[in-house]
Amino acid sequence: MKTLPFVAFFILIILNISCESKSEVQKIVDQSIAAHGGHLFEEAIISFTFRNRDYQISKSPSRFEYVREFSDSLGLVKDVLNNDGFQRTIYGEAVKLTEERTGAYSRSVNSVAYFAFLPYGLNDPAVFKTYLGEDQIDGKTYHLVKVTFSEEGGGEDFDDVFLYWFDKETYLIDYLAYSYHTDGGGVRFRKAIHQHKVNGLILLDYENYMPEEKNTPVKEMANLYKEGKLELLSKILLENIKVEFTK
Repeated sequence: MKTLPFVAFFILIILNISCESKSEVQKIVDQSIAAHGGHLFEEAIISFTFRNRDYQISKSPSRFEYVREFSDSLGLVKDVLNNDGFQRTIYGEAVKLTEERTGAYSRSVNSVAYFAFLPYGLNDPAVFKTYLGEDQIDGKTYHLVKVTFSEEGGGEDFDDVFLYWFDKETYLIDYLAYSYHTDGGGVRFRKAIHQHKVNGLILLDYENYMPEEKNTPVKEMANLYKEGKLELLSKILLENIKVEFTK
């Protein structure tokens, strides 16, 4: 009986530490969203060209719509992903797709939109954020945050894991790493190489790196980058960017 007050006190300390940690990571993410454009993301329609395909994306707390248009051997293709699902048309005529193709095209469109809108999506209800402390890359100090997703509302790739390095002074994203399990799986590390400042928003271009072994734990990617052991796979470059507002 005499041990109960001590146990209760110990539990209270643990709970307080947990709450402080959560408030710290939320503060970091909120400051990063503000640094990249804040509430303007909710009012913006962002258009850009990526790898010869035209995108138009918009996202608010209640609605989203991602549009991709391009021409190929089949003709003029338009993909639309929104709250109602995915639809592909060719020359305006709806195309019937298999479940597998629908999933693949949806993931492709969603991936481009997700990265373009960062860090806005990090406050989505399905996102779990954990503060991992400070880290240094290329002589600068960063807040390191781990992001995972709940199965409910987290989409097909809810088991992906992301790490974000937020500049301790500006709160902009300079680096990120992630593991994914769809389409064969793998792990990537990205370095922001250019900031597009358009109508109050900051959108990023990246260098995209991969390790020799695709099953490399995501937590090891930063050290591999520091040691020069990652291969430059591609560059993520946004072109012809336009930002308009719905309000």
